[in-house]
Amino acid sequence: MKLAVYSDVHGNMEALAAVLDDMKREEPDARIFLGDMVGYGPNPNECVGMVRENADVVLAGNHDWAAVGLTDPSYFNPQAYESLVWTTEVLSDENKAYLKTLSPSGLFGNVQLAHSTPLKPEEWLYIVSLQDAMENYAALERNVCFVGHSHQPIILEYADEANIIPIHDLYWTLDAKRKYIINVGSVGQPRDSNRDACYLIYDEKGRNAGYRRVEYDIAKTQKKMASAKLPEHLIRRLAEGR
Repeated sequence: MKLAVYSDVHGNMEALAAVLDDMKREEPDARIFLGDMVGYGPNPNECVGMVRENADVVLAGNHDWAAVGLTDPSYFNPQAYESLVWTTEVLSDENKAYLKTLSPSGLFGNVQLAHSTPLKPEEWLYIVSLQDAMENYAALERNVCFVGHSHQPIILEYADEANIIPIHDLYWTLDAKRKYIINVGSVGQPRDSNRDACYLIYDEKGRNAGYRRVEYDIAKTQKKMASAKLPEHLIRRLAEGR
């Protein structure tokens, strides 16, 4: 089975549309979304609708849950909190009801899914160090687990619990005898110094994982954000990929 896995749209309709167009050309058998349709960006309602129409599995992210009161946003930085308040005000009742139905983790066939981490997914922790990766090893129910949340595309290859290889290649063939946590990057707000939208194609038969980077109209998104009076910092960072 060929899977398209994407995450962290954050209300960026232009980035999402570009990714979905690219995804169609890849002709995946299933499309998996790992959470955060909303937050930061100017088109939360449109993005919820587009993801619902273009995903076979949809998880909740921390911004999705925060927008509907299911998680405490007090740890958000001031810019994220300001955008959350705006998002909550403009979200339709229908979309709020839908976001409340979503889980932050799950299983799909031979792969495991989580917005943040396989360990304690509702606590919205990050995997940003090898120690974080080691702590998540025991929570792996499948040999491959896809995550988002940090907006940092990376493949973590486990030889065992204490031997982890971080892989930054755009394309990698997975070893059937090893376990993996794979961060698929971010569609709507990349933070790896590459401003192009990011998602991942995984071919289960060949065990090949490949990142796709897709250009989109950043200026158009920025103009919408400015019109909505969203924080200037969030507007600038889109062009910087951080």
